[in-house]
Amino acid sequence: MAARDTDDARQPTVARWRRWLPLLVLAAGLVLFFAVGLHKVLTFEALRTHRAALAAWVSEHYVLAALLYVVLYAALVAFSLPLASLATLVGGWLFGAVTGTGLTVLGATSGAIAVFLAARSAAGDLLRARADSFLGRMESGFRRNAASYLVFLRLVPVFPFWLVNIASAIFKVPLRTYALTTFVGIIPGTAVYCSVGAGLGGVLDRNETPDLKLVFEPQILLPLLALACLSLVPMLYDRWKTSREARR
Repeated sequence: MAARDTDDARQPTVARWRRWLPLLVLAAGLVLFFAVGLHKVLTFEALRTHRAALAAWVSEHYVLAALLYVVLYAALVAFSLPLASLATLVGGWLFGAVTGTGLTVLGATSGAIAVFLAARSAAGDLLRARADSFLGRMESGFRRNAASYLVFLRLVPVFPFWLVNIASAIFKVPLRTYALTTFVGIIPGTAVYCSVGAGLGGVLDRNETPDLKLVFEPQILLPLLALACLSLVPMLYDRWKTSREARR
């Protein structure tokens, strides 16, 4: 009888660890990335050194290279590795602005879904109860209109990409809403970076580094802000409608 009671007591603990395991694996991957020094290896300098071999391999194995790029991009997003800008530029360079944008968006969305599912399995009431004021400021937006708010956050990165992924899980955004808004919301910014990446070969020939500040140029930033404001219209309308009904 005592043995059975002990087993029953262990079950909630085991179940809790199983819920946290996916998130712990992703966190371990990030720690390992820095521990083995990959952040010092995967750089623009390394790309400049090996770009001829890389371009030749992609040319010979285009379909495989495209699939591998999507998988690797999904992995770097899932593990929150600080390589997104470099990888997006490389995608634009290797596959062109249009195809590179499509592949990057597919990989980024897949990786973001992996983070979302991992966080949702662990999040529950525990993470929600411990969400600090930084996450708390996001909660009202998610509650009013999750789709509208998520598109806004993807278009204008007010909060880090990984934080939006986890917050969406904490605040119980439906998976379909999360996936669709992520896919649509990151297209404009990704297209800008891939367009810059399409000219990466010439930049490397001149021994230069791509100017990523281009995204802050008025002709690019203003349309992005306009799209972001447009995405908030449904949420603002719901708020106005609620306020109007409350005054009746």
